[in-house]
Amino acid sequence: MPNRHSLFWRLAILMVGFCLLMIGLSWSWGQHMEVQNGFLSPQARATLHHYAEEAESALRRDGRPGVDAWLAQMREREPGFVGVIGSDLQSLASEPLSDVQMQHLTFLRGPDWPMSRNSKRIPWMKVPFPQDPSLGSLVIELPQRLLPDRWTLLFWKMVTNGLIPGLLALLFCVGLYRMLIRPLHQLREQANAWRAEQLTARVDSATTRRQDEFGELGRAFDHMAERLQGTVALQQQMLRDLSHELRTPLSRLKVACEGEQNADCLRERLHREIDCMQRLVEDSLQLAWLDAERAPLSREPIQVQALWEMLCEDACYESGWSPQRLHCGLGAECWVQGNLNSLAQALENILRNAIRHSPADGVIRLEGRRQGDYWLLWLEDEGGGVAEEELERIFAPFARLDDSRPGDGGFGLGLSIARNALQRQAGQLWAQNSGRGLRLNMRLLAVAD
Repeated sequence: MPNRHSLFWRLAILMVGFCLLMIGLSWSWGQHMEVQNGFLSPQARATLHHYAEEAESALRRDGRPGVDAWLAQMREREPGFVGVIGSDLQSLASEPLSDVQMQHLTFLRGPDWPMSRNSKRIPWMKVPFPQDPSLGSLVIELPQRLLPDRWTLLFWKMVTNGLIPGLLALLFCVGLYRMLIRPLHQLREQANAWRAEQLTARVDSATTRRQDEFGELGRAFDHMAERLQGTVALQQQMLRDLSHELRTPLSRLKVACEGEQNADCLRERLHREIDCMQRLVEDSLQLAWLDAERAPLSREPIQVQALWEMLCEDACYESGWSPQRLHCGLGAECWVQGNLNSLAQALENILRNAIRHSPADGVIRLEGRRQGDYWLLWLEDEGGGVAEEELERIFAPFARLDDSRPGDGGFGLGLSIARNALQRQAGQLWAQNSGRGLRLNMRLLAVAD
């Protein structure tokens, strides 16, 4: 089932509301207009009541002769049947009613009754005398001019059954456009901006703030744009930095080749510079691969103490440090979930960076504590630390703060590779000054007890 913020519910509510509104409005308005146009107009009713008043006056004044005189005048005024009857349905004039006329008396209508629009017969109206209804009533075949206007009724039927549903459908289309088509146009503009290499373009905030599928899609587009912009910027920066870093060993090689060194010294020099360039290229390719490969790594239980002992053995062999200067305050209970090769490489890069920037008699400490479902580990050196504003920049590729932290090697890629490696196994890496040196904090998922 769609979640409560799904676009499905908004469309369902809009569709159901539109249908109910159209049905209700068309029905109620149609009923109202049919009732209004199905009755005699006020002017027609007033005319009929006036005729009944004249007939009553003629009957009261002159009796049957007065009614006969009045009916003679009415035949000149109205072309249809006009009669005056008593309460016993007998004619109050001298001339009695015929059988056909008596049949019509069974279908008489009052002035306030609705008029039948389906019958082709002209209705006969019964209008009681206004002063004394028991005295008699006027019976008249309704004049054609007093009938409800069929063209007006047809007009309102067209309005009710055509114009009103059309306007509601137009409003419904406007609602659908604002809900569906408008965000699609914005996403299309975003894609066109990418095609034009305008990586800074973003989806309108009105779309990204939505809580439905279009909002998720807009936020995903913005995230992709940020990733794409960051990846392009990183590639450009790496290309500039790599070309700069390669220029230095190549210049030294050129100078060595043009010099007058003997073959053994030249061979040693070439071997050292080639190793330097090879490490630079390998580290750059590895960093680029880590940045491009975002899939999470497979994880397994790892005992950090055993991994540290293995890394310390290699580090002591390479640097000439004694094992006593690499202190580990973690016990055998420190198990984390991670990828062994990736975690080993990250921790090795952090250790080498600490050794490189430590003083001659410095000590490096690895310690940690359990924090809920995670282990917080930190590796601290005694190199003096870095400026607070540089704590984040040290993780940028090719970042080397030689002025603030004395050292004699490296390309500034180790910490970048370490952070990327930890992030790919749901970990974190950040730096802070401890007072004696730089502390690198690692947050890794702990093995469930």
